[in-house]
Amino acid sequence: MATLERIHLAILREVDRQGSLTAAADTLHLTQSALSHAMRKLEDQLGTPVWHREGRSLRPTQAGEYLLATARRLLPQLEFAEARLQQFAQGERGTLRIGMECHPCYQWLLKIVSPYLAAWPDVDVDVKQKFQFGGIGALFGHEIDMLVTPDPLYKPGLVFEPVFDYEQVLVVGPQHPLRTAEWIAPGQLSEEILITYPVAIDRLDIYTQFLTPAGISPRRHKTIETTDIMLQMVASGRGVAALPRWLVEEYAPKLKLTPVRLGKRGVPKQIFLGIREADAGIDYVRAFTDMARQHREDARPAPGPQAK
Repeated sequence: MATLERIHLAILREVDRQGSLTAAADTLHLTQSALSHAMRKLEDQLGTPVWHREGRSLRPTQAGEYLLATARRLLPQLEFAEARLQQFAQGERGTLRIGMECHPCYQWLLKIVSPYLAAWPDVDVDVKQKFQFGGIGALFGHEIDMLVTPDPLYKPGLVFEPVFDYEQVLVVGPQHPLRTAEWIAPGQLSEEILITYPVAIDRLDIYTQFLTPAGISPRRHKTIETTDIMLQMVASGRGVAALPRWLVEEYAPKLKLTPVRLGKRGVPKQIFLGIREADAGIDYVRAFTDMARQHREDARPAPGPQAK
């Protein structure tokens, strides 16, 4: 019977990452012969190869692909558990790893991170935006501890809490004819160049909640990854974009941008923080959510005087 050990998974992952046995051996502090011997022994026990050897390059077999997927899923969890246990042993707090599924949310996040770091000096914060399995997979795989997303995907074992309310609006430049409109209908974008972040259309609110239900498409769709460049393009009349109203208003005075409501009722949105249910009791994780929730309450306008 084959005995699958952690080192086998580590070798598979590093060969995939580094591209060669030699580089993987260096990363794992093994000799190349020891690495090769370990994998040949595993293949003998399994009765099937894990790599196709093509000259000096290695390509995973079907069995190898399965083991590689297992390594990607399990190794981060083991590494996370070891780091957490070491922190317990040394009396440390650790690192709060935050994943972002919201391109324009960095400005909002900074407003929470700054006071959080002051309140929790023994906790580091790391922000990640790209995940091998997507945000939800990164949470389950312990690659991140918290996910910032406007589109929560509720699954057993995860908890999401809304922490920020905002409105998605159209942003237009200083010479654009729609700048004087109180609100716009989907058909008014049929001749526009729409600039968005490089996100799948089925995850863009301007499509899912505004254009697609009306059967409308823009004349052209361009993607830009950087918020500053996107807004510079809009300001120079190269297109229009859909962004949170609070973000547009931060840039509006400098670039003379105008936010315009999407539809008569607008497109309301929320930012959610997602965590693993098992981590809900960790004090510094809970503290970040509490601070984000308090920021949300503080940002809400006070109720006006009641009519008499």
